[in-house]
Amino acid sequence: MEDSVLPRILVVEDEASLARSLQLELNHEGYHVETAQNGYEALGRISEDRWDLLILDLMLPGIDGFEVCRRIREHTDVSIIMLTARDNTLDKVKGFEIGADDYVTKPFVMEELLARIRARLRRPPVARQEGNKLVIRDLVIRQDTRQVARDGRPISLTRREFDLLVYLAENAGLVLSREAILTHVWGYDFYGNTNVVDVYVRYLRAKIDEPFSTQLLHTVRGVGYTLREEK
Repeated sequence: MEDSVLPRILVVEDEASLARSLQLELNHEGYHVETAQNGYEALGRISEDRWDLLILDLMLPGIDGFEVCRRIREHTDVSIIMLTARDNTLDKVKGFEIGADDYVTKPFVMEELLARIRARLRRPPVARQEGNKLVIRDLVIRQDTRQVARDGRPISLTRREFDLLVYLAENAGLVLSREAILTHVWGYDFYGNTNVVDVYVRYLRAKIDEPFSTQLLHTVRGVGYTLREEK
C-alpha cells in the first residue's frame, strides 16, 4: 500500500527511545508514523499536514500534553490517545474534558495500545439522527421523551441506562473505553470503580439485545464497548 493511503499517526513523545520503538512497531502494523519531540513541534506538524490519530505524551517540554490537546481541539477532531505515566483520576478526567479520546498509562502492553488505535481508526456508519431520534438498525431512541423501542417494542430503561445508551449511540461504531464512558455518563466528580460501567452494560444488553436476534452492543476485549450493527 502506498504511504499516501496508509493511516497517518503522529507520535508526540520526548523520550527518543520510546518514540522510535513506537514508530517501528506501528510501521510494522501498517501505519505511516512520524514523531514530534515537544508540544510546539506537534502543533506545527498538525497545522502543516493531515493526521488520522495522535499518540500524545502528557509530560512534554515547552507546553504539556493537556495544552497541546486543548489547542488542537480548537481546529480539528483528529483522534487523540494520551499516553502517560500519570494515572490518577483527576488527570484522566481533565484529559477527557479537553477532548482526548482515550488514555493509556505507562508502562503499557503494546497489544492493548494497538487495539485502542484500531478502535479509534475504524470508521463505521454512525447512528442516523432523525429529528429528536437516534436510529441504529431497528433501535429507536427518542431523546426528547427519553423513550426507547426496538423492532417496535417499547423498552423501559432507568435514567442511567438511558444516558449510557445515548452516549453509545451518539458515538455509534466507535469503541469507547470504560474511563471515557464513566467520565461522560457518570460525570467528572464520580470517583467509583470503572466496574460500574460493566455492570450497567450488562443491564443494558439484557434489555436491548438479548430479546432480539441481532446484537448491537459489543464488547471489544481490552478496550471497551461499542454500539454498532452486526456485520
